[in-house]
Amino acid sequence: MTLQDNLVRARDGIQLGLLRFLLRLPSATQLKISGRPAIVRDGQTLDPEVQLVLALQKRMRLPPLRAETPAKARRNMLATTVAYSAGSMEVRSTRDLVLDGPGGPLRARHYVPAEPGGPHPLLVFYHGGGFVLGDLETHDAPCRYLCATAGVHVLSIDYRLAPEHPFPAAIEDAMFAFHWAVEHARELGADPERVGVGGDSAGGNLSAVVSQLTRQNGATPNLQLLLYPAVDRSVERPSARLFSEGFLLTAPDMEWFDQNYTGSSSSLRTDPRVSPLLTPNLSGLCPAVIATAGFDPLRDEGEAYARMLDAERTKVVLKRFPGLIHGFIHMVTYSPAAAAALSELSGMVRALSRTSRSGSLS
Repeated sequence: MTLQDNLVRARDGIQLGLLRFLLRLPSATQLKISGRPAIVRDGQTLDPEVQLVLALQKRMRLPPLRAETPAKARRNMLATTVAYSAGSMEVRSTRDLVLDGPGGPLRARHYVPAEPGGPHPLLVFYHGGGFVLGDLETHDAPCRYLCATAGVHVLSIDYRLAPEHPFPAAIEDAMFAFHWAVEHARELGADPERVGVGGDSAGGNLSAVVSQLTRQNGATPNLQLLLYPAVDRSVERPSARLFSEGFLLTAPDMEWFDQNYTGSSSSLRTDPRVSPLLTPNLSGLCPAVIATAGFDPLRDEGEAYARMLDAERTKVVLKRFPGLIHGFIHMVTYSPAAAAALSELSGMVRALSRTSRSGSLS
């Protein structure tokens, strides 16, 4: 690491320390510091902690999700998420694994719940990051939270990233990881009849795709947890225009992710493995919990997917958190609204994960 890198890290540490202090101030004070009244758009009011974070990021000139190179963007994401994850929940144990994946060694991390009894359900978790960013460390805190509060084993998957490994490498890894989890659930101490999938953003996409592709062989998940998922890259919906700038995930970010994952081919963006909302038949899928954020450009496609599942009589719970933005599962330490949201979603996972893949209660 160069001297310049060390200086940047030191600067970022000071800025994040200041941010932590400011986020503990009263909401009215936070709004004053943000420099504008509460932001209201589409009949929703932005959470004051989130508004402050966005304002400070702009003043500090923190880098956007995209960067000059994928490698730099990954370092930026890791530094930010680790800094925000202070106070991560304790679980009984964690263990890093290396699976013999379809493209070579596939890293994973197993989180074991501390609750007595068992065997408990298992959630295979795919991290977000536009198929370009993210890893086991960026999503360590959310995985710990789900494990501790929902009472489930979590197997976090470090799938291959674009542009080094473009579409469909991530899907190949996601499918392999789910089947591996079913086959090895007992070895992990989990219930092989209650293995679900979940993830945020790109990870929500992978969870939806795995749920669809596994219908043919019977080894289907018992639950899909889709957190602000990217499920249709073929069209631009109203939320993509309303929140295209200023709310963390921007239109240029999404285009950058698309270019790295699927390239310039418009036909790939209509492939159901990229846009699972376009799958002709959505019947026979496992129950779904779908969470959207009010100020997220992906909001409308996630809610459209929920409506389509409901029309096919798939059990679906849709919850919009109107004051939050894309990526809110990383803000639970500082945003009461984000903490309440993840707590509510964790309760849904706890309730629905009791149902086995055969449909019976365990």
